[in-house]
Amino acid sequence: MSENTTAAGGAAPVMRAIGYAANHPVDHVEALIQRDVAVPDIGPHDLLVEVRAVSVNPVDLKQRAHANSRGFRVLGYDAAGVVVETGDAVTLFEKGDHVYYAGALDRPGSNAQFQAVDERIVGRKPASLGWADAAALPLTTLTAYEALFDKLRLTGTSTGTLLIVGAAGGVGSIMIQLAKELAPRVRVIGTASRPESAEWVMSLGADAVIDHSGDLAANVLAAVPKGVDWIFTAASAQPGAVASYVRIAKPFGQIVAIDDPHQLDVLSLKSKALSWHWEFMFARSMHHADDMIEQHRILNEVAELVDEGRIRTTATERLSPMTAENVIAGHRIVESGRAIGKVVIFDD
Repeated sequence: MSENTTAAGGAAPVMRAIGYAANHPVDHVEALIQRDVAVPDIGPHDLLVEVRAVSVNPVDLKQRAHANSRGFRVLGYDAAGVVVETGDAVTLFEKGDHVYYAGALDRPGSNAQFQAVDERIVGRKPASLGWADAAALPLTTLTAYEALFDKLRLTGTSTGTLLIVGAAGGVGSIMIQLAKELAPRVRVIGTASRPESAEWVMSLGADAVIDHSGDLAANVLAAVPKGVDWIFTAASAQPGAVASYVRIAKPFGQIVAIDDPHQLDVLSLKSKALSWHWEFMFARSMHHADDMIEQHRILNEVAELVDEGRIRTTATERLSPMTAENVIAGHRIVESGRAIGKVVIFDD
C-alpha cells in the first residue's frame, strides 16, 4: 500500500484502508473490507508513516468481532514503515526514518497505506530486519517487557523460576527471549501442548517445556515440586486456571495476566499472599501517561538487541500483498488458536 491519490476537485488525498463496517465472524464475506478513506491529519507530536508491513494480534480479532465500527474502523496494532511527515513538535524522528510501533487502541490502525502515530510510542526499526520481520515485534515486545520489568520487577540479578503459560504464542515467544537476555539467572519454563509448539519454545531459549493440556498444576509441580516464583498468562479466563496458578505459585509469588476473565477469584490468592497484576500495553497511550515515551525507549532497546543478534523475530507466517483477503486470512490463523509466533502481512 504505497500509493495515495487526490480526490476529485482538489479535495484531501485519500488512501486505501482495510477495516470493518459491522461486526461479523471471521468467515463472513464482509468481515473485513477495503475502502478509500482520507489520509489522516497529524498532530504536533505525530508522525505520518507509510506502512510497509503489519502483523495480526488477538486484539484485532476482539475489536473486529465486538467493538463499534462507528461506520468504518481500520484495525492493525503493529506496523513497520517509513516516516513521510512530522508534526511541529516532533523531536525524535525525521522524514525518511524507518520505524516500528504498536499504535494506539483509540486511533485508526495500521491496515492502511498511511497511519498517524505519536512519536513517543514509536521506535527505530531494527536495521537487521526486513519490514515484515520487524512488524511482528512491537505489540508483543511492549507487552512482554512491561510484564517482566514493570510488573514483575525482574532485573539482571533476579533468581527464581518464571512460568509462561502458552509460551508459543506471540507474547510468549518474545518474553522467553527477553527474560533470558535481560534476566539471565531466571529459569524460564514455557507451556505448550503440541510437539511443534514445544520445539519452537525450546528453540527460543526456554529452559524447559511443560504440557499445559490436562492438569496444568500437576504437570508443573511434577517438574518443579516447590512451585514457581512468577507466572505470566494469557489464559486466566479458562475454567480452573486461577486455582491452578494458586497451586503452582510459591508463597508471595506474582502472577501477571493479559486476558479478560469475566470473574476473578482474588480471595483464593490470599492464603499464599500472592500478587495479581494486569498488563495492558495500550494503557500508556490511551491515558496519555506522563511516561508515554517509555515505549519509545523500550522499542529502541529491543531494536539494539535484535541488531546485536541477541533477539530474533517471532514472525512465522508471512502473507503478501496487503489485501483484505490476506488480512482476514491472518485473522483466521490467529483465531484458530494454533498459531505459533506471529502472522505478518506485507507488500512486496
